[in-house]
Amino acid sequence: MLIIKEYKNFIGTITFNNTEKRNAINKQFVNEFLEALNDFKNQNVRVVILKSFYGSKVWSAGHDIDELPTGEDPLMYSDSLEKMLRAVKEYHAPVIAMVSGSVWGGATDLVLSCDIAIGDETSSFAITPVNLGLAYNTSGLLQFMRRLPLNFIKEMFFTASAFNAEQAKDWGILNHLVKSSELENFTYKFAGKITEKAPLAVSVIKEQLRILTDAEPVTPNVFEQIQELRNKVYHSEDYQEGISAFKEKRKPVFKGK
Repeated sequence: MLIIKEYKNFIGTITFNNTEKRNAINKQFVNEFLEALNDFKNQNVRVVILKSFYGSKVWSAGHDIDELPTGEDPLMYSDSLEKMLRAVKEYHAPVIAMVSGSVWGGATDLVLSCDIAIGDETSSFAITPVNLGLAYNTSGLLQFMRRLPLNFIKEMFFTASAFNAEQAKDWGILNHLVKSSELENFTYKFAGKITEKAPLAVSVIKEQLRILTDAEPVTPNVFEQIQELRNKVYHSEDYQEGISAFKEKRKPVFKGK
């Protein structure tokens, strides 16, 4: 099992259990995750908490590189990570990311897709497609634009630098920053407050906010222009080099081709 699910007092917990691959998000991981959400829905869970094991150095390494295709768009609508992000945003109850350790690539998108993020001093966040020569997908960029200031997004994407917990709190990635020793207690108390509120009202407000957030459309002309730009990137030599370098554990040499 790549995840462990628990249920108690209207709170569902999903603990990432793919430590061998630093909780990388792959097809099996996502299938188990979606199954857990469906089970929680049947059990009338009112809050879901996503977490890694206590003391983990990596909360999640993001998209499993071994499942990124070459020569085609690696982040299509049907991609496993994309399914996971949509499921979190569309889930009927609040989803809380309880973050301890580093968060990389698409896992940062996952944290931003959650309704609330609570982290400790060990948490850090990086979005790393430029390390792979990969153009991020439009829905993902819109997700960042709706959550964070544009200048900060550019710094994150252009540099692929990891931002520490204090910076994450200042820029709005984290709702709350607490000590590692208090993280679990704080998060479950926080979730408990939500379970005491009217679940239907909470659910409807979450859905209203999701609909309103997605209400601004991208015109077909703009979408096609963006897709053409991205098409150049995932057919490029740089993308092939980025994937190869990652797997060979070396620094990539990009040529802009």
